[in-house]
Amino acid sequence: MGQPPSLYFNAGMFVFEPSISTYHDLLKTLSLTPPTPFAEQDFLNMYFKDIYKPIPLVYNLVLAMLWRHPENVELDKVKVVHYCAAGSKPWRYTGKEENMQREDIKMLVKKWWDIYNDESLDYKKFVANGTDAEPVMNLQPFIAALSEAGAVQYVTAPSAA
Repeated sequence: MGQPPSLYFNAGMFVFEPSISTYHDLLKTLSLTPPTPFAEQDFLNMYFKDIYKPIPLVYNLVLAMLWRHPENVELDKVKVVHYCAAGSKPWRYTGKEENMQREDIKMLVKKWWDIYNDESLDYKKFVANGTDAEPVMNLQPFIAALSEAGAVQYVTAPSAA
């Protein structure tokens, strides 16, 4: 029968411990790697293939699982929904997309909008401090990490939206 296919993760939900050496090795490897159909996702799967560890489905429910393998989904336990199936982006949802008329998907899209519209979760809110406005969150650790990393390269990537 041969070997089973290697694990493949969706790069939309990907966690790793960054380091400057990994960053430089990623750039070097990327410069030697031909383009692939799923761009960064294929590249990251190739690069991390020997150390990849899947996370439980409840932390990355890919919406297509609801119609492909519904027996593996326990909706009441799901913590993170990954809207990556064709036509599944809540901000583009019309209900007419293939497979999107399902009640479980309608419920998840509604939940996304409920969270999006919940003003108590707005991380961009500022608090007034005299005449200056300061962000609520502490940016110092982020700024320090950038300083340690040195120059940051920005690469414009096509939107998944």
